[in-house]
Amino acid sequence: MPSVDPLVSDIMTPDPLVVSPSTPLGEAIQLIAKNRISGLPVVDENRHLVGVISEADLMWQETGIKPPAYIMLLDSVIYLENPATYDRELHKALGQTVGEVMTKDVTTTSSNKSLREAARVMHEKDVHRLPVVDKDKNVIGILTRGDIVRHMAANQDQ
Repeated sequence: MPSVDPLVSDIMTPDPLVVSPSTPLGEAIQLIAKNRISGLPVVDENRHLVGVISEADLMWQETGIKPPAYIMLLDSVIYLENPATYDRELHKALGQTVGEVMTKDVTTTSSNKSLREAARVMHEKDVHRLPVVDKDKNVIGILTRGDIVRHMAANQDQ
């Protein structure tokens, strides 16, 4: 491995494909499949990051959902699981736009962070991609696990 730790900007994919919350889900699915990527940043009209749509978010469309377990006691329903979780899952399964199924709580990085630090965040948070944002939260790139592995392979003999 090289002795100098590269920066995220050295490895990231600049100007990644993005979608908006109003993008039809079918269009996002086609972009992901056609470009052989596992997810897309979701941005507003100013290119500010508002979420990410990933293969995991899309799985609800095919797998469906399981209603929460409950018991009946004297004409009362007692849920054994949080019904709010069911509501979120149902919303994702029935969603028709990216905004309805995207993940809103997104872990990001900046282009001047070290690759080692970004990789550690990805591992600890178990995320497959980190949108790279500038100080105004505009998407300027994306760093994926694949980018890191390709970098490792290219520098294996150094």
